[in-house]
Parts: sequence; structure tokens; C-alpha cells
Amino acid sequence: MKKIALLFLLTLIQIAVTFGQIPAGYYALANGKFGDELKAALSSAISNNYNQRSYSDLWGDFYVTDAQPNGSVWDMYSNCSFTFGNSQCGNYNSLCDCYNREHSLPKSWFNDQTTAPMHTDLFHLYPTDGFTNGKRGNFPFGEVASASWTGNNGSKVGSSSFSGYTGVVFEPADEYKGDFARTYFYMATRYLNTNFTYELGSVTYTYNNSTCNFTDYALNLLLKWHRNDPVSQKEINRNNAVFGIQNNRNPYIDYPKLVEHIWGVLQESPFQLGMNDNNALVSIKIIRYPDGIRVEGAAPNSMINIYNVVGQKVYTNLIHSDVISLTNLKQGVYIISIDNWIEKIVWYY
Repeated sequence: MKKIALLFLLTLIQIAVTFGQIPAGYYALANGKFGDELKAALSSAISNNYNQRSYSDLWGDFYVTDAQPNGSVWDMYSNCSFTFGNSQCGNYNSLCDCYNREHSLPKSWFNDQTTAPMHTDLFHLYPTDGFTNGKRGNFPFGEVASASWTGNNGSKVGSSSFSGYTGVVFEPADEYKGDFARTYFYMATRYLNTNFTYELGSVTYTYNNSTCNFTDYALNLLLKWHRNDPVSQKEINRNNAVFGIQNNRNPYIDYPKLVEHIWGVLQESPFQLGMNDNNALVSIKIIRYPDGIRVEGAAPNSMINIYNVVGQKVYTNLIHSDVISLTNLKQGVYIISIDNWIEKIVWYY
């Protein structure tokens, strides 16, 4: 019986992945737009024909959306090993007792804790260890210097060490920080005209003139996480699986550069469909030298801008054939933007 159940689960996963690709025209409204207009177009695309789930549906949905290759529960808050169905919470007293339905955007931030559809939106609901979830509570995401509690996969609770907020935060493991950043970008887009800031939610989101957006603290943090932790195959598979259930997608998994077009270094550049992952019609190549870089494939006299991971511009100039000197940069990760093309480099010397 267990073999039959596992075969059925794997079949469901395969169906979700096979039939969950981007439909033709799905993002057509976003083509050629940037900034707030692009965000509004995406909101329309991912809200249309949305299939709302019930809270009880989520237990079964997780079988399809959050299964590890071995069939166990994929928990981003812990390294616990849970079996679907058999390990659902109930009560818990310690780490790895059971898994529950975690609102990565805490439901206490909603004006109504059972507000639909965000209350059951799979794109921000994940199966997580109940004990770790309890430690997270409704604290906002952040980075911790000195932890008051540390989980078994490196997640932490403690005072924020990231500029802009000094209160208590929850820091997930490094390998999932980009996942959660793109989750929050999705929520700010899907529920663009919904006021769900409440209590500690105001650390992350603001609500002005019928538009949901981020605080400076949250935006700088999430952009850093998005840039440092690129989209993984896990995210791609989950995006396809959720699409098979809810009939909508996370655009920031399908096109990660959309984040830069709305909140980052490409806000003045229109998003163009039909381009490659770098949103470029040309093949640009960065050649690294000990004291700088050479750019090949860009149009003559293109403007190059270089930013650190929190979006501060550290270099700008027109591209010439000579090597661009970067000896003034400190060791670290930087974002290179050339017109509508964008890439990340790790600089050291």
C-alpha cells in the first residue's frame, strides 16, 4: 500500500510539473511596461481565474507542492524528516514533533485573520516544523547577529542586525532566503490593492493610496536576498505545481529580472517578453581581469551601471573598448546593469 501511495504522489508531482508551464500570452499585459504600470499588469495577470483553496485543502496540496525527491515533506524552516499525513500537527512540544501550515506572511498581519484568498494562497503557505513555526511567531524576516534561538537548519530568532530595524526578527536558512523574498514580492503584487499591514506587518509593508508596497528596510533586505540566492529548481517545480492547483503563477520565479524592473536597478527600463533570462536581445559577455572588466557584445556607447546588493550605485559610465577599472570596489557581490541587461558578479582582487 505504501508503494502505491508513493507512486500516486510521484505521479501527481509529475503531472503538476508537466502541465504547469507558462501558458502562451500569460504575461502579455506586462510586455513593454515598467515600474508601477508593470506591477499592476502583473497583478492583473496572476489574479485572473484564480482558483481559491480552502484551509483544509492545503494538507493535500502540500503533497504535490512540497515533496522532496524521496517523498518526504520539504520544510524550509527545519531539517526535520516528516511523512505526509502521518506528521501533521496537532499539538507539539519540541523540534520535529509535527509539521503545520505556515503563513510565511503571518496571518496576524491581515485585518481579518481568515481573509480570503490570501489566507489560503499557496504561494506564501509552506509546510514547516510546528515548533520552529512557533518560535518564528509573527516576527518579520530579517538578519540576526546574536541569536536568542537557533533551529536545526540554521534558522534564527534574535534582534535585527540589518539597517533600518532593530526589533526581533526571524532569519531563515541562507538557501531559502531568495525563496521567501520572491514570495513577498509575489504577495505585494497579487494583493496590490489589499491592506494587510497590521501590527508587526508595518515593518515590512506599507499601504498608501490603495497600493501595497514595502518599507525601505524590507525592500533593501528582500532585494539582497533575491540577488544572493537565485531561483532554484525547487522553486521552479513548486511554481509549476501551484499553477496546476491555483491556476496562477509567481512571475518573479518565471522572470527573476522582473524584480529589478519594479523595485531594483531596471525601474526605468521596460520589460520585454520573448527575451532570454537576462532580458537582452544581444549576447553580452563580461570578461574579468585582475583590475577590472571588459564588456563584449553591448551596443557602442551603452551606459553601464554597477550597484551593490542593496542597490547603491557604485559606478556609472559609457562602455568603451578598454578595461573598466574596478580596483576601487571592495570585495563582494555586485549587480551590473547595461541598458536592459543585468548580471551579477562576485568581485575580488
